[in-house]
Amino acid sequence: MRWIYVVSAQRLKQVLIITAAILMAAGIGYAEQDTISAFAGGSQAPQAIYKVDTKEKKIALTFDISWGESRTVPILDILKAKNVTKSTIFLSSPWSQRHPEIVKRIKEDGFEIGSHGHKHDNYSKYTDEEIRSQIGKADTILTEMTGKKPNLIRMPNGDFDKRVLQIAGDMDYTVIQWDTDSKDWTNPGTENIINNVLSKAHPGDIILMHASDSCKETHLALPVIIDKLRQQGYEFVTVSELIAGTDMKSKEVN
Repeated sequence: MRWIYVVSAQRLKQVLIITAAILMAAGIGYAEQDTISAFAGGSQAPQAIYKVDTKEKKIALTFDISWGESRTVPILDILKAKNVTKSTIFLSSPWSQRHPEIVKRIKEDGFEIGSHGHKHDNYSKYTDEEIRSQIGKADTILTEMTGKKPNLIRMPNGDFDKRVLQIAGDMDYTVIQWDTDSKDWTNPGTENIINNVLSKAHPGDIILMHASDSCKETHLALPVIIDKLRQQGYEFVTVSELIAGTDMKSKEVN
């Protein structure tokens, strides 16, 4: 026996209104759970990208630079000697102003340049106006020095909240994090840096390294990391190339 349910037009309208209200409430509740993947107003909130979902053995080496003058050039020399022509380097704008010749080389070597902000501080504690100011100062300086506006930014200390994400997005930036941390910034020893990368690297990975003077062992670990990843069949690409046409992976933010 087949049951047939008949609903009046008025009742159907009531059901649709109630359903819409429930869905709207659910959407608001989801947004209030402090997750960057919440939807608001029909559009997805800005997200920080940690990796991409791909089966291709492509990987992005990234370097942050905010301090010092003795570590960057040796790392650039290693990348050149190893024929790694694609990488993404996030530059602090005050450091860039102090080292225009190194910025020029990074550009001439063909590396992708991203912003590492202006003041090296946790922007999540700033007001909205201060966040815009810090991102804007770096934007102006890096654009003038490189002749191209950056569209990727890695926040100082990797620190951000929803406001930082939203403001960066409004300023045409994508916030880039990492899925594999070399932990070279802790100076744990060359072998530990190598193992931190090789034990976690995977297709679509974004690897965090540094070319600041505070990281004293990166240049020692980097050649081995490059050789080993190549032996595993990995191709080095920029972050922009990695995320182009792929499913980006983000994480929730409180």
